[in-house]
Amino acid sequence: MSVTNTLSYLFDHPLNKTNKVGALIRYIKWRIGSRLVPGDVIFQWVNNSVMVARVGESGIDASIYCGLQEFTDMAFLLHVLREGDLFIDIGANVGSYTILACSAIGANGYCFEPVPSTYSRLLTNIRLNNIEGKVKALNLALGNTRGEISFSSDQNSMNHVIANDEQIENKIVVNVSTLDEELKDDSFLIKIDVEGYEMPALEGAENTLRNDELCSVIMELNGSGSRYGFDESKILQMMLDYGFRTYSYKPFERKLVNLDGKNLSEENTLFIRDIDRVLERVKSAPKIHIQGASI
Repeated sequence: MSVTNTLSYLFDHPLNKTNKVGALIRYIKWRIGSRLVPGDVIFQWVNNSVMVARVGESGIDASIYCGLQEFTDMAFLLHVLREGDLFIDIGANVGSYTILACSAIGANGYCFEPVPSTYSRLLTNIRLNNIEGKVKALNLALGNTRGEISFSSDQNSMNHVIANDEQIENKIVVNVSTLDEELKDDSFLIKIDVEGYEMPALEGAENTLRNDELCSVIMELNGSGSRYGFDESKILQMMLDYGFRTYSYKPFERKLVNLDGKNLSEENTLFIRDIDRVLERVKSAPKIHIQGASI
């Protein structure tokens, strides 16, 4: 992202609109300071949680100077989860959502990350937050059957299952399981970010998706499934058949807006089944304070 685009994102971010100067100071301090300090940097995040940051990681960078990178979905997670709930993070990467759920809120968690180097950093973030007893981290991809699959390994948060016609030099073979095989407990919220491989992951989660205790799913639907020949309309119909409806979330108003199909304004779509239960949760959640703002 160019400096111009970064600054535009910075100033337009909902948590920065009332304090653009403070956001700019955080941005400059990180851009300069992270290059002066050798190695990784640990930064304080929401509710005394911490994360390890490295130069060039756009998602972590954005959370440093904007508070929450994926603002609406992360805010929804912070408002809807309670201590003791079970949160499932599919495609956890270095663990941003897991840390918010299990450290900042106190939920229990399962998280799945297939790339070994990224999984190692996920474990570091879990350990730094002292939540090893609350989180089960698995070095696995999730699909519709057990086995192995080829995966990219050098694309940071964009690592993905390699399509049949895709040419990638730095690829690895990772183990695959299904969510139903790995998960034996009732979950409340699932986040799925698998760079287009959503359909097989959902096909391997039939029992989990049928469980009425599962109220919400945050799923990235950005069109990348086309690399595998998957049709997002079939995913939407599948979730509809399980009783979910699509919504967007307005964190400052604690309001859920019913959608017709996927969320076209963001890459993630919020699927909710028990809307009354979820509404009661988001409206009664305590305020979260992030870098001088409150949601």
